[in-house]
Amino acid sequence: MVGNEISLDENFRKQLLPAMQNMQNALDAASLGGKIKVSSVHSMSVLSHSDPPSSGKFQTWLVDVMQGFLGFNNATGSPFAINPYPYYAYNSDPRPGYLAYCLFQVNAGRVDPNNNIKYMNMFDAQVDAARSALNSLGYNNVEIVVTETGWPSKGDDKEPWTTIDKAKDYYSGLITHLRSKAGTPLMPGKTTDTYLFALYDENLKQGHISERSFGLFKPDRTANFDVGLLKNNKENPGAPNKAMWCVPKEGVTDEQLQTNIDYACGRGIDCSPIAPGGACFEPDTLASHAAYAMNLHYQTNGRNAWDCDFSKTATLSSKDPSYKGCIYPSNAREAKTN
Repeated sequence: MVGNEISLDENFRKQLLPAMQNMQNALDAASLGGKIKVSSVHSMSVLSHSDPPSSGKFQTWLVDVMQGFLGFNNATGSPFAINPYPYYAYNSDPRPGYLAYCLFQVNAGRVDPNNNIKYMNMFDAQVDAARSALNSLGYNNVEIVVTETGWPSKGDDKEPWTTIDKAKDYYSGLITHLRSKAGTPLMPGKTTDTYLFALYDENLKQGHISERSFGLFKPDRTANFDVGLLKNNKENPGAPNKAMWCVPKEGVTDEQLQTNIDYACGRGIDCSPIAPGGACFEPDTLASHAAYAMNLHYQTNGRNAWDCDFSKTATLSSKDPSYKGCIYPSNAREAKTN
């Protein structure tokens, strides 16, 4: 990557494309042009519109410059690199009910009125806004790569949403979403290469506490939290040793059950068994359908405790809810073959 979020700086902006071309020429001369891709990283600020995602467009005064960058990307097969941060979106607009949407938690979703697509998380919405912006300039074939995204684990008193639990929720939700290979609504079934920011907290960085606290690890190399990426961590060692199923708690409202179904089925699992004609369609009730979808989500994603939370509406049960021809999987292997 040549430069990081410098396309908004007028002085650097003029030098960026020539620098990328020089780098490409050097790689071509070394017979590495087809193996190493050259691009530059952009912030979400290059977009004048990002909500709803289908309205994504570049800043008017940047269009000519972006045409040059994207023309280079298109000619060389390199990706358009963007840094989407749901944290900053929420930080600037902490409206009620918005946090769950940003943290990959169960939520009612947000519908794009231009195409009636429902988005269940802010990350997908931001990536698709970039996709729409590229498409608006005719660069439908230029791939997108996410070079930074993250959530701080500490912050100032005015940022109560910057906690270890919230950061873990974001990173865990993001990793689960990417592993599902569901893609985004505008790029279904397509996994976007995504890099977490950051590996370590930047304790010497200037600014707010949150700006120094995006790391999975502290500067002394101890973990702030584990999202399943530690080398000595077996595949979810905290998973129950015996068969357990994730089911709705008693007294959960129909509205919440439907939200849970939308959330689970929107993350890449196969919900066809609860569709009409499916093995688990009968009884045709929200409670039954939600139980199947919630359990399949839990089993598929590694049987983590947080995957059977559903905004405190779910619980683990040792009683197998399977019936007749409807089989509720009790582990990841069964979930994949069910």
